[in-house]
Amino acid sequence: MALEWVVLGYAAGAEAIMVVLLTLPGLDGLRKGLLAVTRNLLKPFLSVVPFCLFLLMDIYWKYETRPHCEADSCTPSEHLRHQKSIMKSQRNALLIAAALVFYWLLYSVTHLVSRIDQLNQRIERLKSRESRGQRMAMQRATMKQKKQMPTNLYPSAAKKLR
Repeated sequence: MALEWVVLGYAAGAEAIMVVLLTLPGLDGLRKGLLAVTRNLLKPFLSVVPFCLFLLMDIYWKYETRPHCEADSCTPSEHLRHQKSIMKSQRNALLIAAALVFYWLLYSVTHLVSRIDQLNQRIERLKSRESRGQRMAMQRATMKQKKQMPTNLYPSAAKKLR
């Protein structure tokens, strides 16, 4: 049964590393690639949820079926084994909780970072549209000024325009 806990530990560690890398400031070039990788890994990492539920049921089953060690009914070695079993169950429950929380954080952070990127692209499009509109307005204004140019003040220029 130790292999399941190793796999869950590695999955939780990978999720934690991805969350940290997505949230660190100053990694804009790396963030775009990591965001694409993380989006593609969210569905496979979703298998962590039923796996955690299975392991949680395993902990519960072991808790219910283990021999109870009461005051004078067991030897010191049995009592020590009983305490170790309880400690391992608590540690494994914390690992399950950490894996589930890191998956939820990874999903939330990935969604927020992708939304921020979409909004930044939208802002850039609006800025470029606005600057293009300002250039066109300036061109229209200069065209109006050229049409309103008095011909009697500049007779040589008026002859060239005709």
